[in-house]
Amino acid sequence: MKKLFFIFFLFSISIFSQSKKEISRSWTSFTQSIDITSDSEIKFKLIGSIKVEPADKIAWAGLWARVDTKNSERGFFDNMQDRGVKDNNWKEYTIEGTLNKNSKSLNFGGLCINNGKFYFDNIKLFIEDENGEFKKVSILNSDFEKKVANQEIKSWRESTNKKKIRRIKEFKLSSSSDAVSGKRSLLIIGSGIKVPEYEYGKIGKKDAENPQIDNMISMLEDLKARVHRIVKNLPLEHVDHLHDPKANRIGALVMHLAAAEVYYQKYTFGKSVFEEKEPELWKAGMDLDEKGREILKGKPISYYLEIFDAVRKKTIEELRKRDDKWFKEVNPGKTLSNQWSWFHIMEHQSSHLGQILFLRKRLPPIKKEVKIKEQVKN
Repeated sequence: MKKLFFIFFLFSISIFSQSKKEISRSWTSFTQSIDITSDSEIKFKLIGSIKVEPADKIAWAGLWARVDTKNSERGFFDNMQDRGVKDNNWKEYTIEGTLNKNSKSLNFGGLCINNGKFYFDNIKLFIEDENGEFKKVSILNSDFEKKVANQEIKSWRESTNKKKIRRIKEFKLSSSSDAVSGKRSLLIIGSGIKVPEYEYGKIGKKDAENPQIDNMISMLEDLKARVHRIVKNLPLEHVDHLHDPKANRIGALVMHLAAAEVYYQKYTFGKSVFEEKEPELWKAGMDLDEKGREILKGKPISYYLEIFDAVRKKTIEELRKRDDKWFKEVNPGKTLSNQWSWFHIMEHQSSHLGQILFLRKRLPPIKKEVKIKEQVKN
């Protein structure tokens, strides 16, 4: 006989009263969690109504569910990325998943990506009982009848993690009278988010004049976007953290990506405008090691990302002056083809992206400043 035990992970007033860390990114989510265990595999269904008024070509919304396990292995996960909702009519959507004896908790809710208006209502959770029948589980504020106030959705958190309460500054949370059931629905408005030139999940663009160059640009841009997502919210303490005496700081590694790209601009285009200013900075970025550890510190991550963006803008500008015939050529006096050179920049960037991920997962907790009041003297 199947045995199922679960409790809702509820939030106390004290948790909501904590100051939320505001970060910047192109998506947000809202979540509830239940701690759940079972002695055998059981099924669950998450059902909810969604409608979307997209303001750009890649905006979409969906339900999402993730099972966390006792031994931190990956459990069931689905965020509807392969079937994102873009329809401007209310429709009901379903995620079906499984829990097993290794399951620890079930996290569920909704999410939205990029610019637009995203409406959610009437979210329901069903879990299979010992007789194989789906029983409805009570969800707090499942139909969003409690009005959103101060960017907080009553009984839901704007995060996918129990321990981290996030506020995503690109998204405004509010209530709407456009509802499927009751008087209100949840409305999330995304704005001010830069839309990438290339669509996620696709290489290049249809009917490109020079498809080989266009494909390379799209791959380079996808990797740069990943670097941005991973590092852009890091505080200076983490940007400058040195994992060990021979390691490189995350900020220095972003500078290294830019410096390597400048080198191959010179190699393939015959010139680069960047090294004329602050040559010592670029050399430190290229070589890293002791000089890099000495020079490349004390700057916010935005400093390095702006340099990286400026270098990439020049790369794309120069590549688009050329055609696929040039791309396959080996320039006079060189040994590497132009195409291989930019492939190398792509795989070089991917390699250091892995290094950055390694370092980010091992960052120490932020040191909290302790303020001691001065003793009042008579």
